[in-house]
Amino acid sequence: MLLTRPLRWSASVLQLPMARFSTTLRQCSTKRNEETADGKPEDGGGKQGSLIVRTNLFESAAKKDKQTYIEMVKIFEKRSVHRRNHVEFIYAALRHMEEFGVNKDIAVYKALIDVMPKGKFIPTNIFQAEFMHYPRQQQCIIDLLEQMEDNGVMPDYEMEAMLVNVFGKKGHPVRKYWRMMYWMPKFKNLSPWLLPNPVPDDALELARLAVERMCSIDPRSKIQVFDTQEVESAIDHTWVVSGQSGEQSELLEAHDRQEPVYIEGPFVIWLRNRSINYYVLKSAPKPLPPIEETDDPDDVSNLHNPYVGLDLRFRKRPGSGSAVSTRRRSVHEQDDGIIYAICCTGSSTKDSLLSWIRLLEKESGNGALSSLAVLFKFTSPTSEVMVSGAETSTVQQ
Repeated sequence: MLLTRPLRWSASVLQLPMARFSTTLRQCSTKRNEETADGKPEDGGGKQGSLIVRTNLFESAAKKDKQTYIEMVKIFEKRSVHRRNHVEFIYAALRHMEEFGVNKDIAVYKALIDVMPKGKFIPTNIFQAEFMHYPRQQQCIIDLLEQMEDNGVMPDYEMEAMLVNVFGKKGHPVRKYWRMMYWMPKFKNLSPWLLPNPVPDDALELARLAVERMCSIDPRSKIQVFDTQEVESAIDHTWVVSGQSGEQSELLEAHDRQEPVYIEGPFVIWLRNRSINYYVLKSAPKPLPPIEETDDPDDVSNLHNPYVGLDLRFRKRPGSGSAVSTRRRSVHEQDDGIIYAICCTGSSTKDSLLSWIRLLEKESGNGALSSLAVLFKFTSPTSEVMVSGAETSTVQQ
């Protein structure tokens, strides 16, 4: 009897109309109220539709530049006060940065950091700070900072203040910022060949920078810009940037007239994110003969005291070596041949290289080229001479 009363009571409860619990069940439902009474979506669609619209803003843009990019970020900030889906929006914006040409602009990265809500993600105790409070949001900004580092964009102190306002001083993005500010200034001016930032798109200016960098091994090198129109039989009318030193001219003059010289290339040199092909005028490989040792290192019958007399250490002892061992080896004399000159041309064709040889003979005083056979030794380039927004040059085999 005691067991049947609760059962009867529960059965009577189940027979009650569901309208009494409809309000409670509606409040506990996790499904968003996406439709109005007439069945139309509210606010242009649900969460998924809203996310698709926000991430496709960059793909549907007709004009892709910095101004359009910043306007899209402002549209997202004004659309929702709570800024929902801000992580997905930042990731979508990072993917389309290169298309808009803003991947090296620090102001755009600051605008994306400013999308994050302020104060909500600051840890309040040591456990939240060490166990990455709000890990998805912190990892999103860490990825943003890593993209800055990959593109060579160095942050500033204003960005530090923005990160502290969002994640606090104990946040992981702030620690990433501090590591970047320690290392990036050390590597910024480490290269002895300073380049403008950004690198110019003009192919002629890019070739001049490349030849100056390669010829810096010899301070006496002279950089010249030729025009192939000065050669009467030239077919390709383009520019030639040539680099040669006085010592290279002397080596070319001493070259054996019975042996040919070679034009090898194209080789690729990179200037930041730009590449260009260059060619080398050189001889066949001529390894220097080994040094002849005439003295017996175990002979102690005639010892020389380097501490007696003046400058005896620098005097050449009779029979201590051959004439080859005492000759100074030029920096242009390598094991694979002697380098006589280098150049970059606007068209990278055989005709432009022939015009370069004629101009070297006429303008630079290399009269030995008139009696030497010049052979081409072309190799397949690893990439084309591509300069965005400028001339495009390919090598014709």
